[in-house]
Amino acid sequence: MNDQELLRYSRHILLPQIGIEGQEQLEKSTVLIVGAGGLGCPVALYLGAAGVGRLIIADADRVDLTNLQRQIGHHTASVEKNKAVSLRDSVFAINPGVKVQAIEFRLEGEHLQEVVALSDVIVDCSDNFATRHAVNRACVAHTRPLVSGAAIGFSGQVAVFDPRNAASPCYQCLFPETPEESLRCSEAGVLSPLVGVVGSLQAVEVIKLLSGAGTPAVGQLTLVDTLDASFRQIRVPKDPACAVCGSGQRHDA
Repeated sequence: MNDQELLRYSRHILLPQIGIEGQEQLEKSTVLIVGAGGLGCPVALYLGAAGVGRLIIADADRVDLTNLQRQIGHHTASVEKNKAVSLRDSVFAINPGVKVQAIEFRLEGEHLQEVVALSDVIVDCSDNFATRHAVNRACVAHTRPLVSGAAIGFSGQVAVFDPRNAASPCYQCLFPETPEESLRCSEAGVLSPLVGVVGSLQAVEVIKLLSGAGTPAVGQLTLVDTLDASFRQIRVPKDPACAVCGSGQRHDA
């Protein structure tokens, strides 16, 4: 770590739970961020600022004017630009020392499996259950920690799943896959700073997983309600019969 990096990351290094060793672990790590929208923006900006060495950002969508109310990694000049590319440029503007790869199409199939296998932690910032379940299956198959987040209306949630821990549930244990789809922000609306709260919590969990600081919230669902400023934690047990991580497991994407 050179003098400029020591200065840039000095406030992390001053934290005894991180220190130089933890900061160096961040620098050596690769994080995959699936989705460059409301959650993906704060996740990428904070992880880039924190000095995670390599970020892979995947999103096939283009920036729309309606996104700018909450997706803080994009700007008015970014409208019609691919979201992964736009967010990559915003991360570079904060920290040109990190490597950021933009994937401008939807990750699925073998490509999803390959990118997950290359990453140390996967952050699910997508907005649909099909992607969430595909990412979860890939994480279980390649034994990679998954930090999942969701936000809609005034409510959000964060959960950490770590298949390296035999007692950890997976996303399927919490939300069994069904053909039904949930509402998206375009249909139900979302409070602008809510995605910042949820995305920031996701970034915190990623840094803990990579640096060894604290105790990652594995198997715990954190529920956020901004209308009454409440946070609730619910333990999520592993399902022994889970179709992905249990006795009925299947790992296809």
